[in-house]
Amino acid sequence: MRGANESRVSEFLLLGLSKEPQQQHLLSVLFLTMYLATVLGNLLILLAIGVDSRLHVPMYFFLGNLSFTDICFSSTTVPKMLANHILGTQTISFSGCLTQMYFVFMFVDMDNFLLAVMAYDRFVAICHPLRYSTKMTQQLCALLVAGSWAIANLNVLLHTLLMAQLSFCADSAIPHYFCDVTPLLKLSCSDTHLNEMMILTEGSLIMIAPFICILASYVLITCAVLRVPSTKGRWKAFSTCGSHLAVVSLFYGTIIAVYFNPLSSHSSEKDTAATVMYTVVTPMLNPFIYSLRNRDLKRALGKVVDRKTFSV
Repeated sequence: MRGANESRVSEFLLLGLSKEPQQQHLLSVLFLTMYLATVLGNLLILLAIGVDSRLHVPMYFFLGNLSFTDICFSSTTVPKMLANHILGTQTISFSGCLTQMYFVFMFVDMDNFLLAVMAYDRFVAICHPLRYSTKMTQQLCALLVAGSWAIANLNVLLHTLLMAQLSFCADSAIPHYFCDVTPLLKLSCSDTHLNEMMILTEGSLIMIAPFICILASYVLITCAVLRVPSTKGRWKAFSTCGSHLAVVSLFYGTIIAVYFNPLSSHSSEKDTAATVMYTVVTPMLNPFIYSLRNRDLKRALGKVVDRKTFSV
């Protein structure tokens, strides 16, 4: 009986975050503000790294890539949601939906890999300071970033192709503000066990392996720092990792809550709240977290602001 209602839909309806018009207006203003803050904050990070030669080191090279990724990440979801609200439409084409899903999760994977690479960079800097310049060469840094892009694209391409093979029921309403995997799987009239299995196995490996690398790096960093005799030295070493740990906790906490449990245990309200955290809030907070705890970056940001002020 189920197969009789299957059809190849040409478009989906993105229901957004609320059905109430007043709430929609308020949420649109809030999301626009957060999006502008995300773009401005991350652009300032990129400008600061670009203009200050003292920041042309691996740590800030990776941070610059993270800022670029976060700008692209937010730009795959928020502008479409705002455009739908302004134009009074909720539709997105089938191909557009898969394209949006592809880029959202490619940038999720990139954030994941970059956070792991940044943890490794901190490990080498703290545990092997005398060999840091010989280990973290420009070639290695470029290779780590390029490899991250390649793996992220291949991983997301697999899941997108699997999603493209599914058939969808007449009900094409997605209770979300972007094309997320979980709502799409719930709408499918096909057998989604292969998709779910790939998310929980291959997808989990892609997310968990870097997370384990981060944990291992910080265990070794903690052991090295505890051997430092000076309390001031310990605090200085830990403070260089505090920003990164805050971002890691926020990012992985929401990702694990949304994707790595059975499909039957998901609720649209909880999933939407968690995805807002990692698609909008985390990219917005990253520049503040890194700049507020980093003297070199604050000094470089001050130079950028001064240049803009004097040029005006």
